Amino acid sequence: MEWGEYRMNDYSDYIVVDPQICSGKPILRGTRIMVKNILGMMAGGYSIEKIRETYPELCTEAIQAALEYASIIIDEEQIVAHG
Repeated sequence: MEWGEYRMNDYSDYIVVDPQICSGKPILRGTRIMVKNILGMMAGGYSIEKIRETYPELCTEAIQAALEYASIIIDEEQIVAHG
């Protein structure tokens, strides 16, 4: 599967939240790699290919799932103004 062929809402196949693993932080299934690690790498300028070099156990779809998961969480977040 190439970038762009990823089906939205497939993130649940790749993202796990388990209170027994990494204190319940969202991780990529079958690893202890947290979604926040992938986001941090992307923010730091890493390409998907570079992330896969760093974490060869990850497929492109898992990395895309981490990005989609973060997007959904941010979209659902509500900002409360304090005044």
